[in-house]
Amino acid sequence: MRLQTIMDESPFTSFHRKLTLYTCGGPFLDGYILTIIGVALSHMNNQMHVTTFWSAMIGASALAGLLLGGLVFGYITDRVGRHVMYTLDLVAILVFSVLQFFVHNAVELTIVRFLMGIAIGADYPIATALLAEFSPRKQRGKMLGILMSTWYLGALVSYIVGYLLLPLGDSAWRWMLVSSAVPTLLLLVMRWGTPESPRWLVSKKRFKEASAIIQDVYGVDVDLTQLKEEKVVKAKFSSMFKGEYLKRTLFIGLFWTFQIIPTFAIYTFGPQILEAFHLKGENVAFLSEIIISLFFLIGCIPALIFVNKLGRRPVIIWSFVMMAVGMFILGIFPHSSIWVVLLGFALYAFFSGGPSVLDYIYPNELFPTEIRASAVGMGTAFSRIGSFVGTFLLPYSLNILGIGITMLIGGGLTILGLLVSIAWAPETKGKTLAEASSVD
Repeated sequence: MRLQTIMDESPFTSFHRKLTLYTCGGPFLDGYILTIIGVALSHMNNQMHVTTFWSAMIGASALAGLLLGGLVFGYITDRVGRHVMYTLDLVAILVFSVLQFFVHNAVELTIVRFLMGIAIGADYPIATALLAEFSPRKQRGKMLGILMSTWYLGALVSYIVGYLLLPLGDSAWRWMLVSSAVPTLLLLVMRWGTPESPRWLVSKKRFKEASAIIQDVYGVDVDLTQLKEEKVVKAKFSSMFKGEYLKRTLFIGLFWTFQIIPTFAIYTFGPQILEAFHLKGENVAFLSEIIISLFFLIGCIPALIFVNKLGRRPVIIWSFVMMAVGMFILGIFPHSSIWVVLLGFALYAFFSGGPSVLDYIYPNELFPTEIRASAVGMGTAFSRIGSFVGTFLLPYSLNILGIGITMLIGGGLTILGLLVSIAWAPETKGKTLAEASSVD
């Protein structure tokens, strides 16, 4: 039996369930760490007088690190394997989580969060490539798509934790930031012992190791040594910038960028944005953030269902349409009642589930094993360039242009994501990884 047949047609087992759970830990930490800073920033002024510039730098520093981490470690993961990097990046996140507690000024916090961002960015290509390569064909969309829902879960939990830590006083923000060490340590223990991807091992002609893992995971005794004589056309890192793969690289990078700029801005500076809409008072702002986060999370559920039932292409296109409607409501009616504001945020948040789940599905499906992690890393880096710039400029936009214009700009970016999806979004529903990644 062929390796691809065994893995693509496998039933969904307890191994797949555990691997999905462990992989989800990375996006959970990402959402938690990138969101908790928004809560912390609004409470650290008593100990560190943070200017608009340094508020922007602190908020955007992890995104800059994500850019570098995704780009560099995606390539490294394709070279040295998924297994080695799968736990090492968590060790780095753990260390930097603790170091945040001991910073003395905005510069130190910016540096620590930049380094933490590198480790978080590394986990995107490492974990998603490993999960994609173990996923059965019929379950791949859900297994990969669910990852982004845990990003929103992490963001939601961070708001709750931040609120619960407020009674600690002037140092509450330090405890908020160091709190990410707890889920990181737990995830590190859970991930220990995860096997290497057999697809990657075969791509490196390490057939005996791949056979042993197939036997252990699937209970199937398979001899892969016959593959030694097969002539395999391998993709190289440079393939991402040529022909059909170049179009796919641009598609993933652009739709991810135009989706993520408004999303990250909302999460990083949620309290400040809500205050600009005149939703003041800790309880009102907190409840509003919780409601918005719930819509982000809940929106992933129908998206996970429809990417398999309707297909990837219609889900991403119609999601961008409705996201734009939500942003334009916020931009056109910035001084309306709390219910209109929450409606705009709810529409954007709920329908962002479509492109959000596809953030991980598309790059893992559209590129072959040899460059799969590199492609995810490239998409991560591409999107983080825009999100870094957008997050850095958001405080200035709020101060200079006002909340209405700022939201209209977000709506315009969402429309660009729609146009890119209409032009380039492919349909990969029901295809094996080999079929989806083929350019023939």
